[in-house]
Amino acid sequence: MSTSPASLPGGTWTLGDLTVTRFGYGAMQLAGPGVMGPPADHDGALAVLREAAGLGITHIDTADAYGPHITNRLIREALHPYSDSLHIVTKVGAVRDEQGGWPPARTPEDLRRAVRHNLENLGLETLDVVNLRLGDARGPQPGSLAEAFGTLAELQRQGLIRHLGVSNATAEQVAEARSIAPVVCVQNMYNLAHRQDDELIDELAGQGIAYVPFFPLGGFSPLQSSALTAVASRLAATPMSVALAWLLQRSPNILLIPGTSSAAHLRENVAGAGLTLSGEDLAELDEIGR
Repeated sequence: MSTSPASLPGGTWTLGDLTVTRFGYGAMQLAGPGVMGPPADHDGALAVLREAAGLGITHIDTADAYGPHITNRLIREALHPYSDSLHIVTKVGAVRDEQGGWPPARTPEDLRRAVRHNLENLGLETLDVVNLRLGDARGPQPGSLAEAFGTLAELQRQGLIRHLGVSNATAEQVAEARSIAPVVCVQNMYNLAHRQDDELIDELAGQGIAYVPFFPLGGFSPLQSSALTAVASRLAATPMSVALAWLLQRSPNILLIPGTSSAAHLRENVAGAGLTLSGEDLAELDEIGR
């Protein structure tokens, strides 16, 4: 049964001229082990994507490097032709090597090739949102993004991309990107235990720019997990539910993209994110990242 986007936890947010549900779906886990190769359960992967659409989710996050190419082709197989309300956000700026690494690929030719592959594998003529992936596996790294982001801005002017964002970026890189072309979203690592972007989130919220945390549930030490578990136990909820609900209540510009390869787990995530946290709960949780 289809669910209205407005009934999903957090409601909606606007990326440029695109309205998306704040509760989205991250498709990374649909590929095989290590985000390489096809899924063990092809039909199951299609079912998760169709479940996401059926739940009313209108924001799917992906990258052609997942697989590589596998995840985007699954999205196309499951959901094409796409509903007018469904918006796919992809990333460019890294590829996969034979060892399963993520080497950077940010030359103008790299980026033009990546955009072309995303268009072909998703079956689109224009990509809704493209994030430029910066930094490396250690996180954001300093340096200019002018050439790379300028290349994406040119592809936007050509009509191949509607909106632009950045991923794994420093606050300085976000500002530099905005000096080149409008930015509709920033996708960085952030969760209860990793609060380094608190100031950036608040700044972006004031400017109407979305912040999309990746790995929103990971990275807790045993002590931090104990604090989270204590709140969850008091609310008769799971730690995952509390962590997702905290993100939605942290700031109105935060969009969630938790991933899963299970339709049942997806439904659990949606239900859990709808948990309402009290002021006491929020105060206790806020201490985790301090």
